[in-house]
Amino acid sequence: MRLLLIGFAFLLCSGQSFSQTNRVHTTIVSVAETKSLLNDSICQSLGITYPIFRVYRYTDVTGTNYSVMTESNDLITADGDTVSTKIKVLHLLEERGQLRRLWEVNDQIKEEETFIRIWTKFVDFGDHDNDGIIEPILVYGTSALNGYDDGRIKILICGKAQKIGIRHQNGVLDDERMTTVDATFYHLPISIQDAVREKIVLLEENDLAIFPYGWQDAMKQKKLKWKE
Repeated sequence: MRLLLIGFAFLLCSGQSFSQTNRVHTTIVSVAETKSLLNDSICQSLGITYPIFRVYRYTDVTGTNYSVMTESNDLITADGDTVSTKIKVLHLLEERGQLRRLWEVNDQIKEEETFIRIWTKFVDFGDHDNDGIIEPILVYGTSALNGYDDGRIKILICGKAQKIGIRHQNGVLDDERMTTVDATFYHLPISIQDAVREKIVLLEENDLAIFPYGWQDAMKQKKLKWKE
């Protein structure tokens, strides 16, 4: 009986370990290697037109992947800072020594916004559903007249031939804040949904967003749109 209990406990512990996110080792490619990997000719063929500010590399069952993050750096503020009005993220797969573009993300500021920025602090390359394939989670935001307080935020779950988004409009006033969710978000495994909820919490903790009150319950009810 004791041996059976020990064996059962072992299975429980094993099950817990498999339920955790498989954190694949991701490296930031050095500037020197980036210049070699993505020279002018390759950038032209892949459609990389903005300055590259970071490249991530990881390997999963699909092979060696690169996430190339670029921003336009085309605007100088009154304080002398260089900011961007456009962003592009390209996801590349290495095949027989060649890089093939799998998908890309493009966005730019709206009329009332001042700049846009990819928030690499919240970028996530994890195998959240433990199927051997990474589901990159990208996060970026814009600044408007009141900085991030009335900018917008986008969280994208990418891969498996789809991009699923959570879009949020910040606002100084309560009734200006609104969140929308792609219906396909609720078809994702719970582990991936939970990873996105963690991003929302982190964005609020870092004073980059105020999501409408009760957003947790709204997601439990699988709502697609809600305001304060």
